[in-house]
Amino acid sequence: MFSPEIVRDSEFRTRKPLALRSHIGALALLVIGLTGAAQAQAPAALVQVDAVRIEPLAQTVPIIGRLVARQAGMIATPINGPVAELRVEVGDRIETDQIVAVLDTAMLSVQRDLAKARVAESQAALNTRKAEVALAQQDVDRLARLKNSAATTRAAYDDALQAEVIAQAQVAEAQASVATARANLRMAQINLDDAEIRAPYGGVVVERLTEAGSYVKIGDDIVRVVADQSLEVEADVPFERLAGLIPGTVIAMALDDGTTHQATVRAIIPEENNLTRTRAVRLAPKFGITDKPLAVDQSVTLQIPVGVPRSVLSVHKDAVIQRGGNSIVYVVQDDTAQIRTIQLGESVGSRFEVVSGLSEGDVVVIRGNERLRPDDKVQIAAQSS
Repeated sequence: MFSPEIVRDSEFRTRKPLALRSHIGALALLVIGLTGAAQAQAPAALVQVDAVRIEPLAQTVPIIGRLVARQAGMIATPINGPVAELRVEVGDRIETDQIVAVLDTAMLSVQRDLAKARVAESQAALNTRKAEVALAQQDVDRLARLKNSAATTRAAYDDALQAEVIAQAQVAEAQASVATARANLRMAQINLDDAEIRAPYGGVVVERLTEAGSYVKIGDDIVRVVADQSLEVEADVPFERLAGLIPGTVIAMALDDGTTHQATVRAIIPEENNLTRTRAVRLAPKFGITDKPLAVDQSVTLQIPVGVPRSVLSVHKDAVIQRGGNSIVYVVQDDTAQIRTIQLGESVGSRFEVVSGLSEGDVVVIRGNERLRPDDKVQIAAQSS
């Protein structure tokens, strides 16, 4: 038999946990209800969005090139003679046909005058021969009228004909002498003109290779000139990077002063360097404003295309969130943020190539996406243009 006190104590211990569990359950339901109500009443998140679109993909790699002159080299003397005057200094800018040096012309002037005299002499000899032909023709005509009379003989007539032929041959010889004398005169005049050594193209004198008083022979160098107004760009490009360098392709270029410009592919030289496995590419630059004067062999940085440009589906980089090793974005559908796992490809400026997970025209969140959760309501903020 149990005592009444023991029975009541046992019942109290049994009812106490049940009552406590009942209170805890009620409290939990109250909290869940309040949380759900708070969520239901939470305002929509303010976000900025951007559309998924097609972008041209033209990846580039930097390659160092250099400025080269389309015209540069030595200006040489075309004749022999002593240098009378050198009219340019190193650093002088010269124009096409400008005189850079003058040779002594005393001997050349004498040679020209002698050639003139020989032309006059040969012309006089030609006139004499022509007169002899005229005289021979008169004899032939006279004997032709008398050849059937007793006043002359057939032999005399034949001799007159032969004399006319000889006179005409002498005229031809004299004419050849006149042509030779005139050619010598032209040569003497050319030599005299060539005593003034002129620039075949404009540029800057970078070196003087002789001085006044020196004797120069045909082909000796007088000055070295660089045509700095007709510069091109040359770069040694690896063979595997040539696919995107079609003649006419415009690429970006930067000088060492920080200024950016453009250059157009003009030609790919069909000769490969055996050591570097590169080919020379020539580009026609289009220079804008530069901070420093341009110079031959100045380095430039070219953004060479990796390959042939192609169009890809792209998403803004700010829309992509890395989470758990995956790339995710929030797509806005019916004012609700829907989470989407995507696969990315190459970088396209401020965007990524989308391999899978999105379609053209999808609207993704690019601002405010860090605080979003799936199925959150969103409100699209006005974006400045």
